[in-house]
Amino acid sequence: MEARVSLITLGVTDLARSYHFYRDGLGLPTTRTPEEGVVFFQTSGVTLALYPYAELAKDAGPGWDVPRSKFTGITLAHNVRERHQVDEVLALAAAAGAEIVKPAQDTFWGGYAGYFTDPDDYLWEVAWGAFDFNEDGSLHVT
Repeated sequence: MEARVSLITLGVTDLARSYHFYRDGLGLPTTRTPEEGVVFFQTSGVTLALYPYAELAKDAGPGWDVPRSKFTGITLAHNVRERHQVDEVLALAAAAGAEIVKPAQDTFWGGYAGYFTDPDDYLWEVAWGAFDFNEDGSLHVT
């Protein structure tokens, strides 16, 4: 198996609301609309998809259509090239309607990071630190 994560799909309660949050609020590029039933956002390294929660649970098979816990043990991350960009991205997310659940601060690992939640309470970390980036903007971990 090749080491790759191709797609992350978020099960959302209101596809149009989440679409506007990510497209209009955060500026993620897409050529799709909610009327198509699924929305894909092309980002560096991985594609982010939005799909109705109940439909995603149905697609996974019997037994998965259960209420989602607020904290699932998973966070999504947006790493930035410069420290000040953490504050800029958190402000952009807040202006789009996100809840800032942890304001930016110095981290135990020598970086600077904060957290916000999207309209479905998916937890996003915005972080700066000793990261390297590939030419396409994806994270290069050594």
